[in-house]
Amino acid sequence: MPKISVCIPTYNRAHLLPYAIDSVFAQTISDWELIVCDDGSKDATPEVLSRYPDSRIRYIRHSRNVGKSNNMRSGFEIAAGTYFIKFDDDDRLTPKFLEKTSEILDRNSEIDFVGTDHWIINSRNQRDAYLSDHNSQKWGRTALAEGIPPRLLETVFVTQSFQIGATLFRTQVLQEIEYMRPNIQNCEDNDLFVRLVLNHKQGYYLPRRLMEYRVHSEQQGIDRAIPYLKDKLTYLENFEFESPDLEKIRRSRLAETQLLLGLRLIEIGETDTGRNLLQSGQSASLARAYTGLALSLLPRSMRQSAFQALRKLKA
Repeated sequence: MPKISVCIPTYNRAHLLPYAIDSVFAQTISDWELIVCDDGSKDATPEVLSRYPDSRIRYIRHSRNVGKSNNMRSGFEIAAGTYFIKFDDDDRLTPKFLEKTSEILDRNSEIDFVGTDHWIINSRNQRDAYLSDHNSQKWGRTALAEGIPPRLLETVFVTQSFQIGATLFRTQVLQEIEYMRPNIQNCEDNDLFVRLVLNHKQGYYLPRRLMEYRVHSEQQGIDRAIPYLKDKLTYLENFEFESPDLEKIRRSRLAETQLLLGLRLIEIGETDTGRNLLQSGQSASLARAYTGLALSLLPRSMRQSAFQALRKLKA
């Protein structure tokens, strides 16, 4: 049985996948298995895997696209390691990630997961120190000391300081709470961390950049924004917090998500659904809700240019 199961879900990223795989082989410890779960890729992904004749690699290839969370679940279901990490096919682990995070779990039986900070890299695999610093500050990691955060639920829900691709988990703990909900494409990581803390699992923050997160153009665009906002809406509706302060934040984020999704749906012509969401999300911004409702009266052929003009004006 390997000590650590490393899972890389992939889909049509044959040009980036080798960097992710090579980062696992570069680890300072070798007691791991690598599970690559392929969500029905139509590119050269099988050929990429054929270049790695190593018995520690297990390759799951789905004949069709089963969806992001279902693909990740398929990798987790066959994981044999005591510890588990999933990171994306366009990211990389630094060589000491598995060593340093597993050491903490080895020493502390009360710790259920260990998260680290990470670098931002570009399409040329170059680290960007400025963006990395900005990212660490944006997600509250610069304010976290090493150890168990004193307000862990606030840390994972409000500031969202833990990033799933930079976190090593105890496999048994993930089995206890169900690793990923099925049929989710986005916000599955936020959902997992909140469920962990609500189930009294303990997290530890290690303030070192031991993972590399890639930022590139494939992550942008309205086609990605609408599914993301729909899943974010579902994620926020899944919980209701006992803390009045946290519940107020959840409701505020829910209203903001309803507003943003409503605007996007009106832009692409799903007018009735968009209007209903704008009315639900008015508390986030009455002015933006009324603007969206006004734009919904325009002919569909004119809406996209009107929304683009508003975005330029806001910028």
